[in-house]
Amino acid sequence: MESSFRHFTVFCAVLLLVLTGRFARGEDSSGDCPADGRTWLPFGLNCYHFVHGDEDVAKSYTFGDAKDKCGRYDLLTVKSAEENDFIVNYSPFVWKGKMNVWLGMYYDSDEDVFKWHDDNSVLRYSNWEDGGSDDTDLPLMDTCVALHSNSGKWENISCTEEPENGVVCQTKAVWISPPKNSPLLSALVIISVVLILVVSAVIWFLHQRNNPDSSILNLIEYHPPFRSPSNDQTCLVEAEEIEEMP
Repeated sequence: MESSFRHFTVFCAVLLLVLTGRFARGEDSSGDCPADGRTWLPFGLNCYHFVHGDEDVAKSYTFGDAKDKCGRYDLLTVKSAEENDFIVNYSPFVWKGKMNVWLGMYYDSDEDVFKWHDDNSVLRYSNWEDGGSDDTDLPLMDTCVALHSNSGKWENISCTEEPENGVVCQTKAVWISPPKNSPLLSALVIISVVLILVVSAVIWFLHQRNNPDSSILNLIEYHPPFRSPSNDQTCLVEAEEIEEMP
C-alpha cells in the first residue's frame, strides 16, 4: 500500500508539473487549414483563400459564381478591425491595383439588418464608407456588400449589376490544441489541478487510516477532556492514604 501510494504521489507531481509548465509557457498552438490543393492562409481562428488568376492577372466573379468558387466554404466574413486590416494588407500580394472583394453578407428584410451568411449573425463590427449601410438607392433584396482592398471600407453594391469582384473564401481552422492562453486551456489546467489534489487527499486519508502506527492519526485521536474526581472517589483516596500512614 505504501509503495503504491508513493508511486501515485510521484505520478501526480509529474503530471502537475507538465500541465502547469505548458500553461506557464503558453505553448504555441497551430490550426490546420484545408488540404485541398489551394493556398490557405491562417489568421486568428480562420483560414483564407484569395482567388486569383494565372500570372497574377486579377480574376473577378459574379456573386453567384463567387459562392460556387468557394464551394462548401464561406465567402469572406470580417468580424473585427484586425481581420479587416489583414485582408487589406495581404491583397496587394494577390491583386495589382484596387480590387473590390465580395463579403459574405445579406440583408435580412424581416429584421431590417445585414447579417453574415456563415452563421446568420448580426454585424458587430462594420467599416462602412461615409453614409453607412443605409446610404443606398438599391433595392434591399438586390443589395450586396464589397470591401475595397485599398482602403478597407465597405460599400453597398448591386448583387447583379456589378458582377466583377474579387473572391476570398474563408473557413474555420481545425485546431490541434487550444489557442495560446485560451480560456479553455486555463479551465483544463485548473480542473486538472483540483482533481489531482482531491484524489491525492483521498488516497492519503485511506493510507493513514489503514496505518495504525501513523503519528498523524494519533494526534487527531479523541481524548475526553479532564474531569475532576467525584466526591466518592475523593473519599476513597483519603481513606487509602490514612490506612497507609504508620
